[in-house]
Order: sequence, then C-alpha cells, then structure tokens
Amino acid sequence: MIKNSVLKGVFLVGLGATSYGMLATFVKIAYGEGFTTPEVTIAQFVYGITGMLLINIFQKAKKGNDVVKASKKNITQLMLAGTSLGMTSIFYYLAVKYIPVSIAIVLLMQTVWMGVLFEMILEKKRPSTQKIVSVVIVLIGTALATNLIQSKVALDWRGIVLGLLAATSFTTTMFTANHIATHISSAQRSLFMLLGGALIVTGFAIATQTAPFNFEIFMKWGIILALFGTIIPPLLFNAGFPLTGIGLGSIVSALELPISVLMAYFLLSENVTLIQWIGIILIILAIVIMNVNFKKTT
Repeated sequence: MIKNSVLKGVFLVGLGATSYGMLATFVKIAYGEGFTTPEVTIAQFVYGITGMLLINIFQKAKKGNDVVKASKKNITQLMLAGTSLGMTSIFYYLAVKYIPVSIAIVLLMQTVWMGVLFEMILEKKRPSTQKIVSVVIVLIGTALATNLIQSKVALDWRGIVLGLLAATSFTTTMFTANHIATHISSAQRSLFMLLGGALIVTGFAIATQTAPFNFEIFMKWGIILALFGTIIPPLLFNAGFPLTGIGLGSIVSALELPISVLMAYFLLSENVTLIQWIGIILIILAIVIMNVNFKKTT
C-alpha cells in the first residue's frame, strides 16, 4: 500500500514537472507567430486565475464549511508573494527571446544554489557539506550545459541576465509559498498568488505593449499556457509531494530540465551537444545529492 502511494506520488510529480518543462517551447512557438511577451503572460494569467477560481468553487461546493477560509492578512501576504510569480513569468519569457530554451531552463535551475543562499541569509542556516557539494556540481554543470567552454557563438547577455532574474524570482516564490498561509488549501493559495502575479503582469503589459493587443492569443495559446504553466503543475505537485516527501519529490521534479531540453530539440530544432547533456546530468545529480539522506538509520 505504501509503495503504491509513493509510486502514485512519483507519477503525479513527474507529470507536473513534465508540464512545466513544455512551457518555454510553447512560448517560443507563440513568439514565432508574432505574439508578444505581454500578450502571452496576460493570456496565461487570465485563464490560470479563471481555472483556479473554478477549482475553488468546486472545492467549496464539495466540502462546504470544512474549507478553511483565508483571512484578509493571508490574502494580502499571498498576493504580495505572488508578485514574484508574475516576475518569474516575465523574466523567463523575455529570456527565451534572446537565448535558446535549452539554455534558459538551465539558468532557471539555478534555484538549486539560490535556495541554499536564501536559507543562509534569511533563516541563518549554515549550509551542510552535502549542500555545498551540490552547489559546486550545479555551477560546473551550468558551465557545461550552457556550453560556455566550447561555444564559439556568444550568448546574448540580456538573455543570461533575464534567465538569472527569473531564477531569483522563482526561488523567492518557492521560499514564500512554503512559509505563508500554509494552513489553507493549495487551491486558495494558488489563486491569491496568481492574482498578485496578475497585477505585475498587467503593469508590465501596460508599460511595454506599444502595438494593439492581439486577442487571438486567447484562442491559440492562452489555454495551453495556463494549463501547462499555472493550473496542472501546482495541482499535481500539491497532490504528489505529500506522497513522495520533499526529498524524492524534488528529485522527480528535476525531470523538468531534460523534458524542456528535449522539447526544444524536437519542436524548435535547437542544437544540444554532448557536453551540454553532461552538464544537464550533473545538475540533476546535484539535485539528487541535495535531497538524499546519506545518514545511516539505526
């Protein structure tokens, strides 16, 4: 029974990671059809909020008064935390305009060492030897995965900076999501964080969208981006992580990296060298090392 529940958790987390991994490729294809970053992000958040709102209504109808309601303080905190979610989408989607998807996803995975840094600064936690080793492996893997050593073509610095900013925002999102209003349902938390992110995305769209807004994005890519980016992954992660535990769940969620690279390889024809694959494997190895308990149990 226990093995079956863990296997179910692995499947759910793996499917959620796979969904996230597909996202950047869809965005890149949307760019190829002439859509802009504001159009892509607005469509994703509008459908994402609508989907989460319907899920909350369904849960309320099913559980009735058993659903713990968020207080005004909870809502404010979650919306503030959600602003980093909006910035992650903006930075990440802008990054793939300047650099290949396979490079952008590697930069996003710098959350591995950024998370350790956040813990050290904000929670005064001294990193263990295990985490330090993982960080070193991630940095070596990143140098290989971005092909900094052999590449004769210089990567656009704007894409690199935006990719690292996306990683910083994503780390902030994960850190705050694990500390704020954890007593209420994941659907409520996701909804209010999306609303906070929508404020940032809307402000970005107003400031940067110079041409008339192309509403065809809602028909062509909006639903797909919302499903794979803001609805399916959070629901699957919230259902799967309690079954797998944080350690195993984090390892399985690393599937996002190879899936994203494979999608870019097959659908966008991006060239991925052997050296880059070695770097990707090293990053995944670092995530495994960080989350495996090497201490012997008695």
